[in-house]
Amino acid sequence: MTHAAPLIALNVGNTRTQLGRFEDGKLAATERFENRSLSDLVQQVVAWWRAMDGNSGRSIVLASVNDDLARRLISAIEDQLSVEVYRVGEDLPVPVGQQLDPETLTGVDRLLNAAAAYDILGQACVVIDAGTAVTVDFVDGEGTFHGGAIAPGARLQLQALHQFTSALPEIDFRAPEDEAFGRNTAEAMLQGVFYGIRGMVWKLVEQYADRYGAYPTIVATGGDAELLFSDDELVERVVPELTLLGIAACVKQALRSADEEERG
Repeated sequence: MTHAAPLIALNVGNTRTQLGRFEDGKLAATERFENRSLSDLVQQVVAWWRAMDGNSGRSIVLASVNDDLARRLISAIEDQLSVEVYRVGEDLPVPVGQQLDPETLTGVDRLLNAAAAYDILGQACVVIDAGTAVTVDFVDGEGTFHGGAIAPGARLQLQALHQFTSALPEIDFRAPEDEAFGRNTAEAMLQGVFYGIRGMVWKLVEQYADRYGAYPTIVATGGDAELLFSDDELVERVVPELTLLGIAACVKQALRSADEEERG
């Protein structure tokens, strides 16, 4: 691997996987696949890799919160291309400090988001990841990850309401109507989930700011971030590709460390 070499990054989530293609150090293209579409996902990686043929130092780096799927995906890609797939947390460390309880195991996606947000902003920030779960994490002004909060995501909440009650319907997540009251069951469910998540974020950010003694920048990512926070005055940036940028930051730091070792 060399500086700014072509990179294919895979962010494997619980329900979806996001792919990113980096060229000259910039994110050039992204794709998102449902995890049940494993063969389509692999073929996209293969197509991108072959299109990079002739570019020295190209690499494939994967980060995952789903170990079983990650193993199957790495095996499929390596069988197709006969190249090594690097994994964040095993082959590459995440370049972020941590202030957590001893023996705590934190999802690599949370750490990557923290690393990317600090790499972009260079200051204290709160990172919201709105996907299967919603995480709200704090990174201080030195780039240290302090943890935060984990709650069920919007779709998981709606699924639970349907599954564990006899009268509430199965509905897809969307923004509720611009009304003060949910005037039917579906709208009432959407009001509760949508504003419940936003209200939780507001309260947590206030709590973090009070403890830190300053108001941090708020960044949101994840599959539902745009829907939940694009018009939220609290959230200053929605960056759907934040975890992919975190993977690229891992590669950049690994290359920097390798160069320093070579120079002695």
